[in-house]
Amino acid sequence: MTRGRQGIQTYEIFERQSFLRLCRALLRLRGGSGGRDRDLSVAPSPLWLSLFIADVAATVLVFLFSLLYGNASVYDPYWSVQPIVILAAFGIGEGVSFAFLFPLIAVCIWGARLTANWAYTFHGLGHQDWRYTMLKEKTGKWYFFINLIGIHLVPTLVVYGCVLPAVFTAVYAPRLNAGAIVFFALSLLAVLLQGTADVQMHIFRKKKTGRFIRTGVWKYARHPNYLGEILMWWGVGLAAVCLMPARWYLLGGALANTLLFCFVSVPLADGHQSRKDGFEEYKKNTRVFLPLYKKQK
Repeated sequence: MTRGRQGIQTYEIFERQSFLRLCRALLRLRGGSGGRDRDLSVAPSPLWLSLFIADVAATVLVFLFSLLYGNASVYDPYWSVQPIVILAAFGIGEGVSFAFLFPLIAVCIWGARLTANWAYTFHGLGHQDWRYTMLKEKTGKWYFFINLIGIHLVPTLVVYGCVLPAVFTAVYAPRLNAGAIVFFALSLLAVLLQGTADVQMHIFRKKKTGRFIRTGVWKYARHPNYLGEILMWWGVGLAAVCLMPARWYLLGGALANTLLFCFVSVPLADGHQSRKDGFEEYKKNTRVFLPLYKKQK
């Protein structure tokens, strides 16, 4: 058996153990008063804090594995599977109400799409995302901390905030209303946008028809896939607030996610593309997120 194959199998086992540990920790959270009467915000052991600790612990395990293989990209599938594991555990522990079923479906579809896209572009443990390689080259001896905090912990915290509204929905099981259904539909449309953008980008890269993709949802926008990611979590958050208006603070995760894409992901991607001839003209003639016609300059 080759070292590459052994590495992939070891990685799969390690990731699975991380997910199982997270799942077991989440299931233990059901203790205490139990079920729908529990308040997620009370001492001595608030559920949101226990969830946070379990999530961070699993992330640290993934980080240690990334050090073992010298590849930060091993974190990528955790990003997409983590929310499904969390919500599935709460579904088992709390039961699945109609109100919780909607975000559960949306997150599962979202995670399946993102994981499938990762698997399609996965080239083995010898390949690392260009963004991580660039950060390693730029930060030098500080890369250990950039890797731990910037690549692993920050995304975990953002996704934790994004999935928290669905957790509250699982625990409190509020009555489903029209507003929640509307924003559930928004999440599904967002995932559809992401999937469409993924397929079109894969076709473009395979055909290599130009320096920049200018077809489909990419015709007038540079990052329609990012728009889908942003709208997905606003849909989940706003649906929860429609069900529990007093918990408006649950939108914090969607806001953090939006800021992450606006001030980190987009500048990194545009900076990478700017090395190509014609980028400035391409940038002038396209929008950042919205795939809507823009008057050519």
